[in-house]
Amino acid sequence: MMLKTAILSALVAMTPAAAAAQAAPASATQATPAWAAPHRGNPILPGYFADPSIVEDRGEYFIFATIDPWGGDTLGLWRSRDLRNWTFSTPNWPTKAAATSPTSGDSKVWAPSVVKGRDGRFWMYVSVGSEVWVGVADRPGGPWRDANGGKPLIPGNFRPGYHMIDAEAFIDDDGQAYLYWGSGLNWVNGHCFVVKLKPDMVTFDGEPKDVTPAHYFEGPFMFKANGTYFLTYSWGNTTKDTYQVRYAVGTSPMGPFVEPEDKPLLSTDAAKDIISPGHHAIVRIGGKPFILYHRQALPFPPAGDTVLRQVAIDKLEVAGNRLRTVVPTLDGPVLPGAAPNRGKNMPMTLSAAAKIDTLHDAARAADDNYATAWNPGSGKGATLTADFGRMTAIPASDLRPAFAAQPLGWTLESSNDGKIWRTVETRQVRDGSPLRLPAIGRARYARLTLQDNAPILEWRFPAR
Repeated sequence: MMLKTAILSALVAMTPAAAAAQAAPASATQATPAWAAPHRGNPILPGYFADPSIVEDRGEYFIFATIDPWGGDTLGLWRSRDLRNWTFSTPNWPTKAAATSPTSGDSKVWAPSVVKGRDGRFWMYVSVGSEVWVGVADRPGGPWRDANGGKPLIPGNFRPGYHMIDAEAFIDDDGQAYLYWGSGLNWVNGHCFVVKLKPDMVTFDGEPKDVTPAHYFEGPFMFKANGTYFLTYSWGNTTKDTYQVRYAVGTSPMGPFVEPEDKPLLSTDAAKDIISPGHHAIVRIGGKPFILYHRQALPFPPAGDTVLRQVAIDKLEVAGNRLRTVVPTLDGPVLPGAAPNRGKNMPMTLSAAAKIDTLHDAARAADDNYATAWNPGSGKGATLTADFGRMTAIPASDLRPAFAAQPLGWTLESSNDGKIWRTVETRQVRDGSPLRLPAIGRARYARLTLQDNAPILEWRFPAR
């Protein structure tokens, strides 16, 4: 992930939600594209995130990710036991304020890598201020603490001329740990470095080695299968449609690594509107490998310079000492042990007067698709109304805002006839996802009024 001054300058004057509210396509009469159909499995996470890292512990999956646009003062953490329903929080460490040094830059918290060490603890290697920091925790959910005495493991000036970000740890079958990292500047000149780690997971065991393969820019991830070491990485520009995943093979985690063929492992599929997939992680679920990656949020390109990405997952296939080209999907793969879907929703119709276009109307907040959202546009006080068609017992509901790390304010009301409204919950302000709204009881309508308009991915009333 590469910071661009022009993009950051354009975002200073607005919140992420405000930027997204302005990112509307020019046409308000578009046909519904395939990615906007109901019940899509990809993106797997609700919201705008990038650079995912995934780890499993005691039957629970944890995905750590950069908060878009371009990072936040913390990381985003999603956790799930069924790989369908994810709950958001922010880890206590790192923060932009806590992980800073004389060599730090202005960039935010980016690109986590979380692994389980041979000591049974969990280790995080994360980019803050364009340098790599390391933390440790007994469990993925934390609490986390700095593991290197309050200083970066790899300072920003460690290798002048290159970007000291995107560190990724790899634990070999014998328990030996290795660390890979490196990017370029101004979308060129990416270099990949690797070093063996001592058992403390912090100290370098020898000098770092440059193992840059032919088409490398950033985001290295080491994957081992059939005795072969697959160095996988991103190439291109994530803000355009050129970003892609490539790979090279070696017989040692220290290289050398050679690309077996000049073609991407995973790349843009314009026919599906899957744009710039990259900065990935590889995880085995039920013994089978899958690739977790970010891709551009849609519609693409957005208005202005706002970069928003979403996290998807697809199947990875190994053929001897080669990786087969990944076919990116809108529905996602069948994940072993995963829930078949996100659960049933009560029959209802959503309506709203405010919308930026037909691709962001109220129905998108009830389509079971995290690629879509109701976007009321800029302003305040937009309302979203759920009509259940008759008087019924309306249960507690789950609200998934597009920006889970940003506080959302709302008032919740109910009505029997759509004319007289009763307040159920007033002026709530919380962040997170899902946000649990209280049960309403018997009524026909539920109405949500936003204090500051922000996109809503889903408003669900789980069916009993």
